[in-house]
Amino acid sequence: MTPPLQLNSDLAPKGSTFDPAPSLTHTLREAARHRDQAVLLCSFQKEESVLIDELLSVSEGRPERVKVVTIDTGVLFEETLQTWRAFEERFGVKIDVVDASSPDAPWSGPEHCCSVAKVAALERALSGAEAWITGIRREQAPTRAEAELIERDQVRNLWKYNPLAHWTEKDLWRRIHERDLPYNPLHDQGYESIGCAPCTQPGRGREGRWAGTEKTECGIHVEVIDPSA
Repeated sequence: MTPPLQLNSDLAPKGSTFDPAPSLTHTLREAARHRDQAVLLCSFQKEESVLIDELLSVSEGRPERVKVVTIDTGVLFEETLQTWRAFEERFGVKIDVVDASSPDAPWSGPEHCCSVAKVAALERALSGAEAWITGIRREQAPTRAEAELIERDQVRNLWKYNPLAHWTEKDLWRRIHERDLPYNPLHDQGYESIGCAPCTQPGRGREGRWAGTEKTECGIHVEVIDPSA
């Protein structure tokens, strides 16, 4: 298929006030052109509440046109599992599961769990895909501050779509409340970013992820080197 339209400069011309709503719609519409060769990676956070709801709109109520995939580590919060069920009921979406749990090597620490193992699961989730839809937002962390609406992932040779790149916390919650969307109840308990139960605490931005360490990314959005290689 033809390359996607590069929407970044078109939707945010210099000197203008950026309106995040068109960026979401237009970027998802471009991603949906890949149909079932596009993968929306879902972690059942507030970002996915907005993404999947909008995806239904741009795909004419047929969410199966884009694959929605979650990585199940086996140690998700109970609230996250509840949100998973709520998404399926509200959106009518089939969520494919990549099983990353391991009874022989339990997910119990950030160096093993949220690095090489997580990236291996991501590679399985993206196998055969042309496009990857994420919930990345610029304000989440310095590591994400330069995210564009549409990028080329040269390592995986696919298009990476970040429809919420310019959205703020306020933008997300306005949309969630306006449309009465289901969302993870842990957000009401001070968790702005939600990962696995053993490594996540309440906190602003991504500061609650791997609290007490210098780690800010699980590895799926940055290059991770396998220390055993």
